[in-house]
Amino acid sequence: MQLKPEQLGAALKKGLQPLYFISGDEPLQMDELTDAIRLAARQAGFTERELLTVQTGFEWNRLQFSADSFSIFAEKKLIDLRLSGGSPGLDGGKALTAYAQRLPEDTILLVSAGKLAKESLKSRWFQAIDKVGVTVQVWPLDGQDLLRWLGQRLQQRGLSVDNEGIKLLAGRVEGNLLAAAQEVEKLYVLYGAGTLNTSQILAAVSDNSRFDVFKLMDSVLAAQVSRILKILASLQAEGVAAPVVLWALTREARLLGNIKQGLAAGQNRDVLFRNYQVWDKRKQLVNDALQRLSSQDLDNVLWLSAKADRQIKGQESGDAWESLLQICLMLAAVKILPQAYAVR
Repeated sequence: MQLKPEQLGAALKKGLQPLYFISGDEPLQMDELTDAIRLAARQAGFTERELLTVQTGFEWNRLQFSADSFSIFAEKKLIDLRLSGGSPGLDGGKALTAYAQRLPEDTILLVSAGKLAKESLKSRWFQAIDKVGVTVQVWPLDGQDLLRWLGQRLQQRGLSVDNEGIKLLAGRVEGNLLAAAQEVEKLYVLYGAGTLNTSQILAAVSDNSRFDVFKLMDSVLAAQVSRILKILASLQAEGVAAPVVLWALTREARLLGNIKQGLAAGQNRDVLFRNYQVWDKRKQLVNDALQRLSSQDLDNVLWLSAKADRQIKGQESGDAWESLLQICLMLAAVKILPQAYAVR
């Protein structure tokens, strides 16, 4: 059964299917759809989850072995199978076809994959999955679809914005849903739940000619010190709220830390980038940051971030913007002011 992304939530409320196949190249929608399936499964008693990541050399008999194995911890199991591309290949296609033809009891298979080629929709393995389960293809949003998505996103955060304000946001993010979600989060951090007018949105959402928080993040990842100094000073002069800058910096630090942990555990870099929504334009920036920063460096960043948070709230003395600058320089691997984080 083929569903549109916006139909999945209602379908999950009606009941779970034994097999889900979610494909596409829009990371935010992909993550939220698969998260919704995992949550629904967990609430229905599928408390055990086994993750299978398909990389070079993956043995597809592991899928059937996982389906046939019993757990002493839970009676119901979710198998989370992640493909690095849009197609499972010849062996994978055979394995998925065989699985769909002999569905195990008390087991849900969730397959997430990249964008499907048209010919894959006619393949035997896809037809077998679609016959017994749910398939969802995720596409980038534009036009009215993007406006509708933004409106729903704002409502979820308790924000009420008129059509003019939503169009202003849509023009700013240019179809990038992750950037859109970040802009909505920024509005919530600044103003809290409630009704927003266009002037408030204009004050919070920078146009392309101004420095904004996301440009600062790119400069930090690229270790461009002079640009970091210029952008951070501009943000402070423009009256951008310090909590917004701190939120963005800590988000980047946690992202780098999670990816670094995954790499240390032997996980595939491309799969990690996809799971953590690192799109193509940022891959090199993130790679550069991962190479120059150690896990201890990232721990120091998070410690100093906690200090900046206390300064913003008036719970600790000191200038929060100076701490934000130190955090930026630490992420850029500029070794200054060691006393700022050496003694805790």
